[in-house]
Parts: sequence; C-alpha cells; structure tokens
Amino acid sequence: MAVFIINSSIGRKLIMSITGAALVLFLTFHSIMNIFVIISPEVYDAICHFLGANWYALIATLGLAFLFVVHILYAFWLTLQNKIARGRDAYSVNKRPKGVEWASENMLVLGLIILGFLGLHLYNFWFKMQLVELLGKINGEEISIAGAALVQALFQSPVYCLLYMVWLAALWFHLTHGVWSSLQSIGLSNNTWLPRIKVISNIVSTIVVGLFMLIPIYYLIINLIL
Repeated sequence: MAVFIINSSIGRKLIMSITGAALVLFLTFHSIMNIFVIISPEVYDAICHFLGANWYALIATLGLAFLFVVHILYAFWLTLQNKIARGRDAYSVNKRPKGVEWASENMLVLGLIILGFLGLHLYNFWFKMQLVELLGKINGEEISIAGAALVQALFQSPVYCLLYMVWLAALWFHLTHGVWSSLQSIGLSNNTWLPRIKVISNIVSTIVVGLFMLIPIYYLIINLIL
C-alpha cells in the first residue's frame, strides 16, 4: 500500500486530496472564527483564549503542520514528475492548452505565494499569541493575549491590508482548482458530477476567502476614514 502511494500518480494525488481536504476544513473553521474580530472582539478573544495553549490545540497545530508539509512536498514532487514526463515539450509549449485553467498550470506558484505569506501570518499571530500563552503555561505563569487588539494593530497598516488581500486572491485561485481537483481524484469525475463539483468548489472557496477578505477590507476602510 505504501509503495502504491509513493510510486503511483493516483496514490500521490490521493495524498494531495486528503491533505488538501484537511487544510480546507481548517481554513473554513479559521475564517468563521476570524470574522468575529470585527463582529465582536470580545467573542474573538474568548475563542482565542479557549483554543489558546490547550493540549488539543497544540496537537491540532502540529497535525496541521504535518499535513501542510506533506501537501507541499507532494506538490513539488508532482510538478517535478510532470516536467520530467513532458521532457523538452515542457519548454516548447508557449500557450495554455484549450480547456486547461490558468490556476491549474500555476498551482505551484500560487502555493509558493501562499506559503510565503503563511510564514508571515504565523509569525504575526501564532508566534505572538498561541506560542506566548504556551510558554507562559510551561513557566507556570498564566498569560492571556488580547488577540483582537493585536489584529487591529497589525491591520492599521494599509500596506499590510493590501498584501493580505493579494495573498487571499492567490488562495482563492488555489482553492477553486484544488477543491474540485481533490474531489475528482477520489472518483467524482464523470460528466454529471464534474460540473457540479466545480460549482461547489467555487462557492466554498469564495465563501471562505470572502470571510477572510472582509477583515482587511474593513480595517482598510476604517484607516481611510480615520
């Protein structure tokens, strides 16, 4: 079984689908949680404190980190395998084949943009919030970070707001292709279901990214008004 997953394209796509689905579920939860930062900062802080540095939150973080690393490594592997399979043809094709989406041909580039900004995002939020609370509990000192105030301070920069929106645009393109591609890999690829899952993919991706997008837009408008 392990050999099949490693050596076959179907096995690798299956791993991409499973890890990708887990990340989509995480993003969905994260987007719903984050929207409370502008609806009710108090509720947002309460959620952050509840999740904070609890053992299950730490395990979930490590689990998601593992899935994300696997997702990235398999993405590089699949891209490398495709380039090897295409050989010289990979450099002779100048335009996208008919019926192939732009996002499909640029998933690796989109993934790298997302990965780069994710590092910044983790530094600004996880490193300054969950890690601080975790270290505080290890040292025996109860620490509670005001998450909403931290978010508001960060988004006071219009430049960061715009960069965050660019990152979200890349995430939208990545998700719109990734969600339906994952479902296709597990068998929903017939003429009846493929158009449907593409629509579902677009809806899910738009809702998730839209919730994230509301936050920088909100603070950008507030910054311009003030």
